[in-house]
Amino acid sequence: MTDRRPLIGVSTYLEPGVRWAVWDLEAALLPAGYPRLVQRAGGLAALLPPDAPEHAAAAVARLDGLVIAGGPDVDPARYGAGRDPRTGPPAHARDAWELALVRAALAARLPLLGICRGMQLLNVALGGTLTQHIDGHAEVVGVFGRHPVKPVPGTRYAALVPEETSVPTYHHQAVDRLGTGLIPCAHAADGTVEAIELPGAGAWALGVQWHPEMGEDVRVMRALTEAAAAARPTASRTA
Repeated sequence: MTDRRPLIGVSTYLEPGVRWAVWDLEAALLPAGYPRLVQRAGGLAALLPPDAPEHAAAAVARLDGLVIAGGPDVDPARYGAGRDPRTGPPAHARDAWELALVRAALAARLPLLGICRGMQLLNVALGGTLTQHIDGHAEVVGVFGRHPVKPVPGTRYAALVPEETSVPTYHHQAVDRLGTGLIPCAHAADGTVEAIELPGAGAWALGVQWHPEMGEDVRVMRALTEAAAAARPTASRTA
């Protein structure tokens, strides 16, 4: 019987010197919380290792939806800024690949969810900028914290999660100037933009600054999988 769950691609990253059993090799990695969240939300997860940017459109063409995962700071050169000394080292290949994926997904109107770094890349891909350091959103190194986020009434996110919620969080950068067409759809108590979206009936694109893969709330990911299922060609839904 054909598995009709929408195929959701999730970006991964390369790490040198990863050890398992007797092996110590470079590996394409992703925390297991990401595919598990896709699965819990009704999707079929496909992990996307880094590739050449010119292959992004071909990858997107095979997917029903796309998640850009969290990770290191976006290179400030990508949004025309100098480097703050508190900004982490650049990940040039990952920036290039994931920005290409975001742009290909937007061009194809493929449902897209950006998580933490993924939200920041969505903003940068549409011409926005980032604040390179904020305090209070990653208080203990290597430990996820929690804080409340409040939805903006009338947005797609507010329709999914109408109440203020406590979310798992770990970041020190945030959206500054919004990219073209994007609107804020949730804020932290200190005013930090915690979620952004493209409004209207065009591309389904949402970014959240927190880490839903570290929590129990599947509503955001379920909305992505439902949008992905609805956008699939009739032939692939009935195959």
